[in-house]
Amino acid sequence: MTQKLKQEWFSNTRGDILSGLVVALALIPEAIAFSIIAGVDPKVGLYASFCIALVISFVGGRVGMISAATGAMALVMVMLVKEHGLEYLLATTILTGIIQIALAYVGVDKLMSFVARAVMVGFVNALAILIFVAQLPELTNVTWHVYALTALGLGVIYLFPYIPKLGSFLPSPLVSIVAVTLVAIFWGVDVRTVGDMGALPDSLPIFLLPDVPLNFETLSIIFPYAFALACVGLLESLMTATIIDDMTDTKSDKMMEARGQGIANIASGFVGGMAGCAMIGQSVINVKSGGRGRLSALTAGLGLLILVVFMSNIISIIPMASLVAVMIMVSVATFDWSSIKKVKTLPLSTSMVTFTTMMVTILTHNLALGVLSGVLLASLFFANKISHFMYHEEHYEDGGKTKFYKIVGQVFFNSSNKFVDIFDFKEDVQKVIIDVCRAHFWDISAVYALDKTVYKLRKEGKEVEIRGQNEATATIIDRFGVHDNLEEIEKIMGGH
Repeated sequence: MTQKLKQEWFSNTRGDILSGLVVALALIPEAIAFSIIAGVDPKVGLYASFCIALVISFVGGRVGMISAATGAMALVMVMLVKEHGLEYLLATTILTGIIQIALAYVGVDKLMSFVARAVMVGFVNALAILIFVAQLPELTNVTWHVYALTALGLGVIYLFPYIPKLGSFLPSPLVSIVAVTLVAIFWGVDVRTVGDMGALPDSLPIFLLPDVPLNFETLSIIFPYAFALACVGLLESLMTATIIDDMTDTKSDKMMEARGQGIANIASGFVGGMAGCAMIGQSVINVKSGGRGRLSALTAGLGLLILVVFMSNIISIIPMASLVAVMIMVSVATFDWSSIKKVKTLPLSTSMVTFTTMMVTILTHNLALGVLSGVLLASLFFANKISHFMYHEEHYEDGGKTKFYKIVGQVFFNSSNKFVDIFDFKEDVQKVIIDVCRAHFWDISAVYALDKTVYKLRKEGKEVEIRGQNEATATIIDRFGVHDNLEEIEKIMGGH
């Protein structure tokens, strides 16, 4: 066994096993709830969570991160289940995995570089709020006993770590779940329990093939859902991996994680599970409970299966209030509280990106849509900002017969009109020299602006010379520029 494998699997054995058990307990009600959202039997979500957590522990690229059935994925598959049933969902899950593997090999992980820090903060804060809001149904129209048990759970979570020796030996969320359960049993109060969420499976998952026709019609039904699931799953997983990187001050292999998500979803589809992805809430629980290695995810997966299949009588009596307390802790720990303090000092554009990402995510409950909105807005702000860095210098030569323009900065779609406006087309000079040695032309809009400028200057009877192009600028101008092709430029500029 290599040193790396030992480090990933057995460097934190006790912490990983204990944190994995906490995650396994927290996964049960969530997997059932997500199954209900998707419109399928609770065992579909439970089998998916077991399988995905188990498989990803071996093939994932972010050790210590928990993947299972998630609400974001469940929302995408609602209409598919409603219109076509469970078998099509299983086929879609398998295709989702195949698409994710393909995307991993074409470098989808590199897209994370386009996600600005402001988007990350908005994503994390929105997720924290959604996690908290998801607990509210368990805290509304209930007796005071539920509030008392929840408060007890939070008290144990935050105070237990201060107990000498014992506080650092056991994860406080696990102690909290056990303590609240024992108090509820001895108190004899009638509160909502895990068993009230839905029936737990009483058998192990088995290998099965989806009972769907293997034809183009089936593919046309499942592909749109599978592609959407693949994108949402990878986006949430890669975002979560980045967050766990920051929390643990370690690096992850994003390409390996994207491929691992695909393999895990294929496996889930073949054992009767739905598609899943990384769970930021459970991943935070794992890290906060001391989980750092692959063993934590393996323990969570195996622990979940053992608990729901062989210990369902015990698990079913756990009060939901104990798990609500854990999830509230996760919500508080996930939210980036420093972002509130920084609102007054950060640029307005940064705060707007963070706020937009948060609000779109919260209002739509769609993490992918929230992140995409944030990325789009951040890109627009960046394009606007970088366009302001383009300026020019000008002077006359040959006794005023030649005008020299020196362009400095970035020429692209957002600064192309500004580039054209630099030139005085009616000025009485014989020759115009455009020096672009300190400029860079990025796109077709920039090339078009240059073509338009040269065309209008020549139309006024001026000789035009372009000099100082760097290699990249020369390549794009040579490939797409038409200002030296009189017939072609007449066609394009004829109406301008």
